[in-house]
Amino acid sequence: MYETISIETDTRGVATLTLDRAEKHNSLSATMIRELTEAAGVLGEDDDVRVVVLTGAGKSFCAGGDLGWMQDQMAADPDTRFVEARKLAEMLKALNEMPKPLIGRVQGQAFGGGIGMCCVCDVAIAVDRAKFGLTETRLGLIPATIGPYVLARIGEAMARRVFMNARIFGAAEAQRLGIVAHAVPEDALDAAVEEEVVPYLSCAPGAVAAAKALARRLGPPITDDVIDDTIGALVTCWEGDEAKEGIGAFFDKRKPGWAAR
Repeated sequence: MYETISIETDTRGVATLTLDRAEKHNSLSATMIRELTEAAGVLGEDDDVRVVVLTGAGKSFCAGGDLGWMQDQMAADPDTRFVEARKLAEMLKALNEMPKPLIGRVQGQAFGGGIGMCCVCDVAIAVDRAKFGLTETRLGLIPATIGPYVLARIGEAMARRVFMNARIFGAAEAQRLGIVAHAVPEDALDAAVEEEVVPYLSCAPGAVAAAKALARRLGPPITDDVIDDTIGALVTCWEGDEAKEGIGAFFDKRKPGWAAR
């Protein structure tokens, strides 16, 4: 049914949604973005599903945007870039507003959009060896479409520690920032996720959905205007010289002109 993700649901109604591009570090391709948006809708409407666990296949949770997708954006016109960025934004929105508890099982690195994926989870548990980073500025871009979800999760003060410097940091710091709730040894990850899952199985599903929706309404607003603003900011960056230099340098395997020598 799906090319880039898989879904398995156990007898309790716990669905495991797996990013299944291990060979590409589960980077977000156009196909994966579309399939995740569809899966969020399907799982959200399935009365037999009580909880959703989001994880990745292989060593990485999600390495951010797919390289081919980035190349396509560099070659596209502004209108096409806006449309494609909105698809990413709508995927994050669909996961964020899915009326089921979403538990992140972060079994490896999460960069760029991967941190966005952590932040749309209601709670995320990471292995203690995982690495994290909002690496967009290294490419002359900004963490725009994921920005509302990152800021809603960790707040402006924490975000400003890592939002602009593309620094790679470990799971312990990700926990202090609030991106993940816990960082545990690899052999304790499944048990830690299960501890988050089990309480929901004793709760009224409708009440859980209503409580989640209320929390979202009371939190920082992520409206269509906010989303459009972030997309516009990203498209502006795509149009700039820094993105051309940064992404070109990345594919050429050289340092961009602004990098310290």
